[in-house]
Amino acid sequence: MIIKPKFKGFICTTAHPKGCARSVQEQISYVQMQKSVKGPKNVLVIGASTGYGLASRIVSTFCCGASTIGVFFEKPANANKTATAGWYNTVEFERAAKEVNCYAKSINGDAFSTAVKEQVIELIKNDLGQIDLVIYSLASPRRIHPITGETLASSIKPVGKPFSSKMIDFHKETVSEITVEPATDEEVRQTADVMGGEDWEMWMEALRDGGVLAAGATTISYSYIGPKITYPIYREGTIGIAKNDLESSAKKIHTELNKLGGKAFVSVQKALVTQASTAIPGMPLYMSLLFKVMKEKGIHENCIEQIYRLFAERLYLSTIPLDDKGRIRLDDWEMRADIQTEVSALWEKVLTENVADISDVVGYRNDFFRLFGFGLTGVEYDKEEDIHLDIPSITG
Repeated sequence: MIIKPKFKGFICTTAHPKGCARSVQEQISYVQMQKSVKGPKNVLVIGASTGYGLASRIVSTFCCGASTIGVFFEKPANANKTATAGWYNTVEFERAAKEVNCYAKSINGDAFSTAVKEQVIELIKNDLGQIDLVIYSLASPRRIHPITGETLASSIKPVGKPFSSKMIDFHKETVSEITVEPATDEEVRQTADVMGGEDWEMWMEALRDGGVLAAGATTISYSYIGPKITYPIYREGTIGIAKNDLESSAKKIHTELNKLGGKAFVSVQKALVTQASTAIPGMPLYMSLLFKVMKEKGIHENCIEQIYRLFAERLYLSTIPLDDKGRIRLDDWEMRADIQTEVSALWEKVLTENVADISDVVGYRNDFFRLFGFGLTGVEYDKEEDIHLDIPSITG
């Protein structure tokens, strides 16, 4: 079939297999051009099919030569409906890993469930013995609690009072105003239960009890803080409460891993276009302005560049630079005073009439389409494609 982008709300409901493959190839090529890193040998990536999780798997394999197991929940093609982008990403990742003789297996299922945790532990025991790096990079709007059975849903809302902000329709390039009502106590609780650190703790406990954590093992989860412009909807909103919970979990996990000589970190990343970030009021406009400023100064990074810098300049140094709360900071360039001063000034004056001139809305939109395999060079988008592709190692 000939595949074109189709939309439902903030999500593209189609994905292009050749485009997704091209995106993965570009990330691999970038890593292969960098200096190798003496890093992990056996890696588990929980949330491994898109964004920072996929980039972590690529850097682990093609920069460190590591064996990887990836966990995710993606959908294969069905009749005339394409597979999800993460499915096609993994098809290409596994093909490329095999080409360089690196072990790569994937488990498709509910990472929150006890069954998937047990399945992963069995696979590690059988194939790798132990792992020395665990990347926790889940981004899910829902969670079925493995103990209580409760279905939990996250909400992107302010806490305490309404939030009003500028927003952009990045397809139409129009700027407008939006007001979001505050979350209820129940919405705050459920968001923390979905996006907080409880499941990360459960994973690390299960891996430890299963005897598959190597001595000195490291685990890391990704987070975001952002500027004051976005604080009411992000760091001071429901998401921020969940991120605070994640950081509390990191400290608990670190205490336990220390007994094995290991460590746990939260890494604060820069703002980038993801399927989740497009749904956060104000964030697409902020990022469009941010990208304009950072590109002009030559310091803009995408996912793969961020994760390579994490491995090469943070995670595997003899002394890891941390902030005053024990976090790794990869948002250091975004949060530079000169960057934020310029972005804040642009935020004050941005309107529909000038947004195309003072922002990088085109770059933002291109990044969004690339998430689903569209808009990449070297791909013939008017050509018939086979949408039914298999992930060789898939389990679940």
